[in-house]
Amino acid sequence: MENLIRLLMRFLLVPLGYFAAGIAATVVVLVAWWQFADAAVGQQPDSPDFAVLSAVIGGPLLLIVMLIYILLPVSIGILISEAFAIRSWVFHVLNGVVATWLGWQFFGGEAGTGTPFDQPVVVIAAGIAAGFAYWVVAGFSAGFYKPVFRTEVPRPVAATSGNQRPV
Repeated sequence: MENLIRLLMRFLLVPLGYFAAGIAATVVVLVAWWQFADAAVGQQPDSPDFAVLSAVIGGPLLLIVMLIYILLPVSIGILISEAFAIRSWVFHVLNGVVATWLGWQFFGGEAGTGTPFDQPVVVIAAGIAAGFAYWVVAGFSAGFYKPVFRTEVPRPVAATSGNQRPV
């Protein structure tokens, strides 16, 4: 029964971790280049209010793009970490970097459009943030068959005194 509960928790934590990774990558890209929606409509911001409006409109659109283009590459790494119970934050950060890099290549790479995707540093930073966010939510407890917080129970030792002879 305990294994079934852990398996069901994995089915809940892995999508939540994936979504948290997408949000983290989106925030990094929006912070790195806060004029994302402005470039899409070809306008320049006149005030900070316009920049906030751009983030509110462009943020969800960017999140959807991030989640779609990174889904396939990151799923392979997530399946490997779940199958072998790899809980290392380094593995998940590298998985995030590789997944965002591959997603960036699927998206078109350096297309010269003036978007934040033309800057490899932003793509790598988004991957680092995404991998770490996934590890915080779901990666630290990867693998349903290997408990996280269980401690080994010591086995009782047979009590015999040195002056008693076995019968």
